[in-house]
Amino acid sequence: MSVMKRVSLIFRAKANKALDRYEDPRETLDYSYTRQVEMLAQVRRGVADVATSRKRLELQMNTLRQQQAKREAQARQALAGGREDLAREALTDRATLQTQLDDLDGQYRNLQADEEKLTMASDRLKAKVDAFRTQKETIKAQYTAAEAQSKIGEAITGISEEMGDVGLAVQRAQDKTAQLQARAGAIDELMASGALDDVTGPPRDDIQAELDRMRGGHDVELELERLKGEIAAPQAREIEGGTADGAGDTAGAAGAAGATGQPAAEQPQAGEGP
Repeated sequence: MSVMKRVSLIFRAKANKALDRYEDPRETLDYSYTRQVEMLAQVRRGVADVATSRKRLELQMNTLRQQQAKREAQARQALAGGREDLAREALTDRATLQTQLDDLDGQYRNLQADEEKLTMASDRLKAKVDAFRTQKETIKAQYTAAEAQSKIGEAITGISEEMGDVGLAVQRAQDKTAQLQARAGAIDELMASGALDDVTGPPRDDIQAELDRMRGGHDVELELERLKGEIAAPQAREIEGGTADGAGDTAGAAGAAGATGQPAAEQPQAGEGP
């Protein structure tokens, strides 16, 4: 394949792809239907023209028949008046008129046949156009529904070009928001630590700032001691409760020994004899 043929093939392929991208099947169907309607109108005009020509021939044939009848009447009058030569001339004209009439009659029959053919073709074409119109509207409706479903699916999944741009815009907005939030937090921390000054507030006092930091540390120590006390209080209560229970058990054992007159260690066990 030569270079020019390859270039021509590539150009045609690119052009076909570009045209296919911008082609709307609904517009193509509407254009095809319009062309078929125009063809049907042309066929109907042809039928009307043939019918007009046939009617014109019919009028001419009627005129020739009238002239024939007139020449025949003239020949009769000439013979009645003894003018055989005049009668012969009238009959000769009548024969010429008959020749013309026969010629027109042939043309008339041909036009009549053509009119019938064109009428049948017009009827078939009209039925075809009507069927194509129904098919066209059906295909257009199906294409529109499929296009809508495709756009809805692309919008839901976010793969369409418009929704992709929206997603990128949202992502950029989120990134900028996070960056601004981080910057604001960093500035607050720097201002709290004294690394940055508040130009709108009173002048910076280093001694007061140091005292504030010391007070803040003291507050932290006090909070730590409070939490330690809250944690140690339940443990102390548990220890005190255990000590009280042990003392009660000892007192009970001593009382039982006094009642029996025996030491607690010598009391008989349950189920043993005296």
